[in-house]
Amino acid sequence: MSFLNSTGFAVLFSQPAIDMVKTIIMIVIACVLLYLAIVKKYEPLLLLPIAFGMLITNLPMMPEQLVMHADRFTDPNVANSFLDQDKHIIIQNVIANGGLLDLLYLGVKLGIYPPLIFLGIGAMTDFGPLIANPKSILLGAAAQLGVFFAFLFALILGAAIPSIGFDVNEAASIGIIGGADGPTAIYVTKTLAPHLLPAIAVAAYSYMALIPVIQPPIMKLMTTKKTRAIKMEQLRTVSQKEKIVFPIVVTIVVALIVPDALSLVGMLMLGNLFKETGVVERLSKTVQNELCNIITIFLGLTVGATATADGFLNAQTIGIVVLGLLAFCFSTFGGLLLGNIMCFLTKGKVNPLIGSAGVSAVPMAARVSQTVGQKENPSNFLLMHAMGPNVAGVIGSAVAAGVFLSMFAK
Repeated sequence: MSFLNSTGFAVLFSQPAIDMVKTIIMIVIACVLLYLAIVKKYEPLLLLPIAFGMLITNLPMMPEQLVMHADRFTDPNVANSFLDQDKHIIIQNVIANGGLLDLLYLGVKLGIYPPLIFLGIGAMTDFGPLIANPKSILLGAAAQLGVFFAFLFALILGAAIPSIGFDVNEAASIGIIGGADGPTAIYVTKTLAPHLLPAIAVAAYSYMALIPVIQPPIMKLMTTKKTRAIKMEQLRTVSQKEKIVFPIVVTIVVALIVPDALSLVGMLMLGNLFKETGVVERLSKTVQNELCNIITIFLGLTVGATATADGFLNAQTIGIVVLGLLAFCFSTFGGLLLGNIMCFLTKGKVNPLIGSAGVSAVPMAARVSQTVGQKENPSNFLLMHAMGPNVAGVIGSAVAAGVFLSMFAK
């Protein structure tokens, strides 16, 4: 009887009917996300561990059997205690009494994993197209329009519909989805609105995976057949010296203007410096492969494990999903709008399609620009031109995150 009472079946059927239904729904959602990651290959590197984390945290278990106590991190009262004078006591409690994923989640809560992901991204990124065409940084900035649109609309929606009720911290966390940068969204949300982390993480990575579906209709709406077929001049060759100086200068400038973005941008630039100097090849390979892969597993698994039924199945989650989609659409719109303006000012020398790559989903957004442009003109190769706004978008989303943190983090 002791064994039978300790099984998941006993726990499941001892719950009230409504809680039982919620548990089953969450398990089904997790399985659907696993299907999308494995079969449809939608951003599988992160969607798969997120979905599996969601699955194991919602399986019915006794309290002492749990590998993740999500309420310690997503409940506002508990989560906020990480910011007060008893921070060390809370961490000691997690270490002493937490399950496996409680321990791993400290890397999210303390802001360790997202900067380390950026370290790996930096080592895999070529800033050459951005350096060769500095104007493309404006396209990366314009593509942050969705961030601030979603932020303002979330505030309006929260005021209009009290059942959703997004406050300024929650609105800022939702807005970052528009940057199309999962680690940045997690980095902001874990500080400003940890209880929304599961919904925001799932929305951010799901929409990143759907960029090839979301962007093309907007790109065709915002451009003409003639402008989509524009062939751009080949970019100049960027010297190694320029590639080495660039991350150092960007780090200094960001630190002086938006210090709160330094954790993300600084790690991004350090990873790039590893790559471009050529003197630390072992470190560069490590952060690109082993370190980045390990952190990706920990980050996805623990973020997914915070998606409990009570925190995920509510009106706010629906609002986040809708606002996240609008944020992506308006970010694409912002980049294309400036792309059209630059096309007009340069008398047809800039293909406006590269503006859509200003969202920071590297290199997926740049590939979409290439694909759409090549359909109109098979001899058109926009990929390297689109990589400039694309990597600028990574910097732009991190700076936007730093602005929100400097304004709203207490």
